[in-house]
Amino acid sequence: MKKLILSAAILLGGLSMQAGVIDMKNTITESVKFQDEYKEVDAVPAAIKTALDNAYPGVKLDKAYVNEKKEYKIEITVRGEKSTVYTDATGNIIKK
Repeated sequence: MKKLILSAAILLGGLSMQAGVIDMKNTITESVKFQDEYKEVDAVPAAIKTALDNAYPGVKLDKAYVNEKKEYKIEITVRGEKSTVYTDATGNIIKK
């Protein structure tokens, strides 16, 4: 009988413990995307056309854009698939 009363006291004592308060701080993560402003152009330099013809045979230039750093964003179509290629002014392809 003493063991039963002792077990009940321990059990009730364990259940009556209060949980501690966790101080949580609200953290806000701000992310800023830097996007270069590209402006549409009508023509691209001949070096870019040559580099695209060598890299993608049968390429068709759809639209071309340029930013302040003289990097070109070119929308192309190759064998019916559209994609976007980034190059510099000399025709070197840039991976972004």
